[in-house]
Amino acid sequence: MEKRFVFVVFSLAIGVVQSVNAEVPAIFVLGDSTSDVGTNNYLPQSTIKANFPHHGVDFPFAIPTGRFSNGFNTADYLAKLFGFKKSPPPFFSQNVKFSIKIRKFRGINFSSAGSGLLGSTGQTTPLQKNVVTMGEQLLQFSTVHNDLLAFKGPLETEKFLSKSLFFISIGSNDIMNNYYSSNPIPKEYFIPKLGLVYEKHLRNLISLGARKFGIVSVPALGCCPSQRIYQANGECLEELNNQARAFFSTMELLLGNLRLEYKDIKYSLGNTVDMTLNVIDNALAFNFKYVKTACCGSGTLNAQGSCTPISDLCSNRNEYLFWDSFHPTQTASKLAAFTLYGGEPRFVSPINFSQLPDA
Repeated sequence: MEKRFVFVVFSLAIGVVQSVNAEVPAIFVLGDSTSDVGTNNYLPQSTIKANFPHHGVDFPFAIPTGRFSNGFNTADYLAKLFGFKKSPPPFFSQNVKFSIKIRKFRGINFSSAGSGLLGSTGQTTPLQKNVVTMGEQLLQFSTVHNDLLAFKGPLETEKFLSKSLFFISIGSNDIMNNYYSSNPIPKEYFIPKLGLVYEKHLRNLISLGARKFGIVSVPALGCCPSQRIYQANGECLEELNNQARAFFSTMELLLGNLRLEYKDIKYSLGNTVDMTLNVIDNALAFNFKYVKTACCGSGTLNAQGSCTPISDLCSNRNEYLFWDSFHPTQTASKLAAFTLYGGEPRFVSPINFSQLPDA
């Protein structure tokens, strides 16, 4: 029961943590549905949305916000752990210039469900705006950077951004789309390709002043309920897990090399493959009874249909690891945030997220 004890300690420590890290001026979040807080709500043509029940059933006032969750997601809990009263809002929802002018600006969330590192990921046709790609998220941040320059000047902007935190959670959709494509690129070529694209995006952020990165790697994709339904006895699809492991190794090497080149950057890399498998292997220690079945959905493992207002909905949501066929429950997201924030090197290295402000 040692692992459960660690989780309880994190829970009790949250009040102390919030006051310790008050020096973080802003948090910027980039990524996919694992950290989206409503971006796709603002894309009229997008088919990848969660702004309807049963999503948000445990959010305050049971509001479906666009999060692929029954409540909050990991980005929300990380913001709370760093002392923020609210999670950074979606880029499209904000008058950034006004927020900066009245000194209320504490960051932005650019994440878009369905997006990936590659510009083609998540886009159905060139004429249909289905997601905000990672490249477009960087363009959005560049406009924020320009607004900061206009109101704060170059020196204060540089100081502001160098102390801010940049959380990135992306890559799963790229891997899944390639794996299930009619002509998939072999893992030995595809994962390094993703690494090169990720490096380009990180270098762009660095050129715009980002210095402190909290990187969430790809989780154990093969253990999602959506993948278990195709396996005997509902086991994990190991080939997808192996691709997730290869992606993590690529990120380890990439970030280490960038750190040698840019002496003033700091990073923390979350190994969400091991984090996920650790919870699955020790489910009862983490108070999870259901790690194979989705809480909201339909069919086998409740994972053959997406979460909709007419889906089967579990009542004991705190006992489920997965909310729908792909995404974690609020409880699982909270546990992930605590692990990223204060976890041991096995799960987050070379430092954990809590150490980024003082690094």
